[in-house]
Amino acid sequence: MDTIADANWVDHGAAVIHPFGEHIAYFTLFAIPLLTITLTKTASIVAFAGYVTYIDVMNNMGHCNFELIPKIAFSIFPPLKYLMYTPSYHSLHHTQFRTNYSLFMPFYDYVYGTLDKSTDTLYEKSLEQKDESPNVVYLTHLMTPESIYHMRLGFASLASKPYTSPKWYLRMLWPVTIWSMIVTWIYGKTLVVERNVFKKLIVQTWTVPKYKIQYFMEWQREAINDLIMEAIIEADGKGAKVLTLGLLNQGEELNRNGELFIKRNPKLKVKLVDGTSLAVAVVLNSIPKGTTEVVFRGNLNKVAYCLALALCHKGIKVAISRSDDYQKLKLELDSTHGHTNMTLTRTCSQKVWLVGDGLSKEEELKASKGTVIIPYSRFPPNNVNKYCFYQTTPAMLTPKHLENVDSCENWLPRRVMSAWRIAGILHGLEGWNVNECGNEMFNVETIWQASLQHGFTPLTLPNH
Repeated sequence: MDTIADANWVDHGAAVIHPFGEHIAYFTLFAIPLLTITLTKTASIVAFAGYVTYIDVMNNMGHCNFELIPKIAFSIFPPLKYLMYTPSYHSLHHTQFRTNYSLFMPFYDYVYGTLDKSTDTLYEKSLEQKDESPNVVYLTHLMTPESIYHMRLGFASLASKPYTSPKWYLRMLWPVTIWSMIVTWIYGKTLVVERNVFKKLIVQTWTVPKYKIQYFMEWQREAINDLIMEAIIEADGKGAKVLTLGLLNQGEELNRNGELFIKRNPKLKVKLVDGTSLAVAVVLNSIPKGTTEVVFRGNLNKVAYCLALALCHKGIKVAISRSDDYQKLKLELDSTHGHTNMTLTRTCSQKVWLVGDGLSKEEELKASKGTVIIPYSRFPPNNVNKYCFYQTTPAMLTPKHLENVDSCENWLPRRVMSAWRIAGILHGLEGWNVNECGNEMFNVETIWQASLQHGFTPLTLPNH
């Protein structure tokens, strides 16, 4: 988005140093309405909260340095231009000094002739912005209604920290939360929530306006797939080379790991990536050296099948805790003669657990002391066994020259990125013109070496 500073480069902040007295003056002026209603005994908590919120919102909007008031707002209600200022309007006060004095309400500048002649021109110019075309798109979704506060669009302080559970004070914002849910439902389109640049590669994160819980509702599946398909077509139209299906957007039951979209639109130029190959590579390289046996617990998915196959071929014994999963996996491995290293187990003595979604707290607590628990799932386990060593979901530390990393990716620490998201970036950097979705999977060793060459580094095992 073009900033007002780009359109009007003189910076008032660099030319004038505001004295502390100005803050006192502002405080005094803004306190007059509150003192008035207090002295007249007409004050209320709603009035105080509403007034302070209005002042803060308008003041921050006027100094945000980019134009966000759409032209249609003034077309629908023309008198609005006299009642509400815009960021570009107030920027002229900071650059020209002798015009646009009115704070929040331009009416008085119109009355006393202090309106800057370039106000409308600057507003129009600020709205003219080139639609940035991404090279790589990572398509994720919302987690919970409160997760909007953990995005860069919400609170920067929360966005810069891993998302765990909603903070208690966020419950006080329930009116805003409900309003955001309504807006999300009405808007019904993907949103751009983050923009990064890596080696001249423009990377954008888009989010589907659906919450995690909705992905488990069968009646929501068609609507979710339609939104994903719209995002894919939009990315294709913008010239994106790669689109990565993040989190539940690549569900087996939802769209067969993205295969549905290729069948619906076989002429797509953008390549769809589910990131399985790098997720497998990260897990394989997270298993402690010298390991001779691992056990799979939780629900199996595409990553689990590929992991089991790779481990069996390496000569590592693979134990499966659920009989139905054992039979499914045995059928998958029969054709490759890798099933001889696979067994069905009822014990919990194994020291390396590879876990997926659906692992219960009770099952997790059965792990013996010193067990290394490595998730292959997109979501982390419960982390309830204090005697175990937990690794994070498949992820890597990003290079320092990855730009604009302002927020954490869900529960991951700052500047740590999920393997699925990195996979799309690597496909874009290397120019791999192939899909990795459905039953298709990219070469594990090739993508692992590419990640290291481009500066992504493995995470160390956390201490417990």
